[in-house]
Amino acid sequence: MHPQLWPALIGAILGFALIAWVSWYLAQRWDNLTIRKRWIIGVSVSVFELVYWVAIYATFIEPNQLNVRRVEIVSEHWTGAPLTIAALSDTHVGSPHVDAARVERIVGRINGLRPDLVALLGDYVGGHEPEAERTPLEQSEILGGVATFAALEAPLGVVAVLGNHDSWYNRQTITTALQDAGVAALWNRNVVIERDGGAIVIAGLADLWTGAPSYAETVDGAPEGADTIVLSHSPDVFANIPEGPALILAGHSHCGQVGIPLIGRPVVPIEHPEFACGRVDAAGKTMYVTGGIGTSILPLRFLDPPEIVLITIRSARAAA
Repeated sequence: MHPQLWPALIGAILGFALIAWVSWYLAQRWDNLTIRKRWIIGVSVSVFELVYWVAIYATFIEPNQLNVRRVEIVSEHWTGAPLTIAALSDTHVGSPHVDAARVERIVGRINGLRPDLVALLGDYVGGHEPEAERTPLEQSEILGGVATFAALEAPLGVVAVLGNHDSWYNRQTITTALQDAGVAALWNRNVVIERDGGAIVIAGLADLWTGAPSYAETVDGAPEGADTIVLSHSPDVFANIPEGPALILAGHSHCGQVGIPLIGRPVVPIEHPEFACGRVDAAGKTMYVTGGIGTSILPLRFLDPPEIVLITIRSARAAA
């Protein structure tokens, strides 16, 4: 078990023991309590139990789930044949719930979806420490997680951008690991994918937190009029991208990691919380933000389970 989960496990055991002891204690004295005290005690125990079981679920169950979210986008800016993209973000290998073996299983799940293209959206590294401060075991686990991407199967290939955790670790190390796995690692540059249904430009921006993303630099040299998809780790770049790309894909936010009914997401690590999760349509542009796989800061997820997003984009003209 990951070291960060031991306090949670100990707390879970102690919490269950406390619930059992309180239940036994009250059962012995229930008949001697007033109605008012019974209500107070009953509500207090119920609230404690609710918090306890939610904490168990958010720490040990939901973070280990995997959803496949299917999305269809009909775009005025897409002219070629339909395209299916599997988007994956924030694997955070080395974080409490993700190791290289789990990423390997996720890769197998993606292959089973049979996408045309796979887009990796950054933060393949868990934790904040630079490479030089990691143990050899941690370094091996992180690079092993990236190496599993070599098994991804998509006829149009695998493309990627890097995130802030990757830069904090060592951007060059992660870039090399991606390239060794056969992944096109993009940092303010583009690749052109030729296919029978028309050329596709994949424009990968530098990370907003640790670099200087430039859309103009990223699409420099790309064929004019080609169907374009922009990859960015952070969704905050949305406002600065001009109209033209058919789709922008981003991660980073983890969809807040925690959602509270009737309240929403209490913490979202981006400047524009309206871009935190899911589909965003504004100013003639469309972006999809995935909640990703791993966790950061707190090792829990609640009502924001890990996900692979399978996006099919097609032309509005063909749909008309």
